[in-house]
Amino acid sequence: MEKKVVVAMSGGVDSSVAAALLKQQGYDVIGVMLRLWSETGREDSNRCCTPDSLALARRVSAKLDIPFYVIDAKDLFYSTVVQTFLDGYAQGITPNPCLICNRQIKWDFLLKHAVAHGAEYLATGHYALTRKSSDGKWQLFRSVDTSKDQSYVLHVLTQEKLARALFPVGGYPKSKVRQLAETFDLPTAQRSDSQDLCFLAGQDYRDFLKRNAPGIDHPGPIVTRTGETVGEHHGLAYYTIGQRKGLGIANSVPMYVLAKDVSVNTLVVGRQDELGSSTLLTEQVSWIAGVPPAETFRSEIKTRYTARLAPGNVTPLEGDRASVRFDQPQRDITPGQAAVFYQGDLVLGGGLIV
Repeated sequence: MEKKVVVAMSGGVDSSVAAALLKQQGYDVIGVMLRLWSETGREDSNRCCTPDSLALARRVSAKLDIPFYVIDAKDLFYSTVVQTFLDGYAQGITPNPCLICNRQIKWDFLLKHAVAHGAEYLATGHYALTRKSSDGKWQLFRSVDTSKDQSYVLHVLTQEKLARALFPVGGYPKSKVRQLAETFDLPTAQRSDSQDLCFLAGQDYRDFLKRNAPGIDHPGPIVTRTGETVGEHHGLAYYTIGQRKGLGIANSVPMYVLAKDVSVNTLVVGRQDELGSSTLLTEQVSWIAGVPPAETFRSEIKTRYTARLAPGNVTPLEGDRASVRFDQPQRDITPGQAAVFYQGDLVLGGGLIV
């Protein structure tokens, strides 16, 4: 009997090729698209589920002769992803909503839906790889195309979820995925990649915050480490650690955002040599193996999706926490982002930077 798999379709080339590869491999494939929340009047701009994306996913499914369904997840998406995004900025951190979406929407809500309808697997167009180790544990690896690798946002997956996860395009470079889309004659073959958060609909996140988080643009002082006031900010949510441009400060040397003090609504700035830290602390740490390593270990750490890997020591702590000490100071450590731990291409886990 064919193994049944639900493929999360987005109307993009990666998920379309994922579905085509699984169909070619003999799986019983079902295409599913989640209808996510969009701002009123901007439904046509939300990359994940615009009418155009929906039509393309339907055309791909028809081409592959697989069933296709749309599931409404608007309210859940807003309450778990969008609201957390808004709350994070209000609290002075820079949240990564893709982490929440993968943990709670794709690999909880959608996976449960797939299993309830008899599917053994959930597949996505993510660039990552899984493998079963000799001791029977599931492992997560970076994709073949490291420039497209998405293992950073998948470090939240547990053993139970990795056992049901399929990432068909993770073993190919993006250029080959495009070629495969042409070979399968898929209507999404030339569709461009999206780089933006889906619910921002191509707009600046600051404009989104202004409309959806009233009062978040409360101005306050910009100060140096020594307490000197050098300007006024327009709202702490509009700035991020390491930012240089747009500060509106006249100074003889470039100034960078060092910290945000929400308690007194103050933006702290300083010179480049004041920026960065050799240590960080993470909470809500997820270990791919299911349990943390017994002691401090060497690792390469990524502190943002686009950041380079940086070597250092990781020490597991009680209460799902871990501390990191880098070999060299890192300048853009940002609360709200994830620190993800790698050994070569193997993903060990990660947690939220606090």
